[in-house]
Amino acid sequence: MARIVLQQADITRALTRISHEILESNRGAADLVVLGIPTRGSILADRIARQIAEIESGVDPAALVGSLDITMYRDDLAHHPVRTPAPTQVPRGGIDGKTVVLVDDVLYSGRTIRAALDALGDIGRPRAVRLAALIDRGHRELPIRADFVGKNLPTSREERINVRLSEIDGVEEVSIEG
Repeated sequence: MARIVLQQADITRALTRISHEILESNRGAADLVVLGIPTRGSILADRIARQIAEIESGVDPAALVGSLDITMYRDDLAHHPVRTPAPTQVPRGGIDGKTVVLVDDVLYSGRTIRAALDALGDIGRPRAVRLAALIDRGHRELPIRADFVGKNLPTSREERINVRLSEIDGVEEVSIEG
């Protein structure tokens, strides 16, 4: 039985807050790149970039946002079925010397983010890397923490967090199963 913990309004509010926190931390949108980790992290990154463009006049969201495929950098390829890699798309200005905000839907063990850091190192050298996650559920296996969190949801290891976004799932919610 799944229990819904965030609905559309909650997700929108969390992303708005994260967008403001990113701008405050970076002192504006200059030299900022927002990279989503496919699949849902890329959608969230697009939303954050659009929100930043609404807050900061003169910012083109397309110049801020991209996606970072980490499929071939994962350390669990032997244990999980491989999904088809998606192309990494970086904004025209690249990432060198920029503040890169990695965006993912759920932060759990930290292994996805470790893979993202490895992938990032292969495409450039950012000035700083920050992490935004819609949900932080705890249970870290690596010393990684999010700089910007929509909602902390302490869970047991047996529970599963499901993020559903309208662009993929036709519904907007976060639920806990288990």
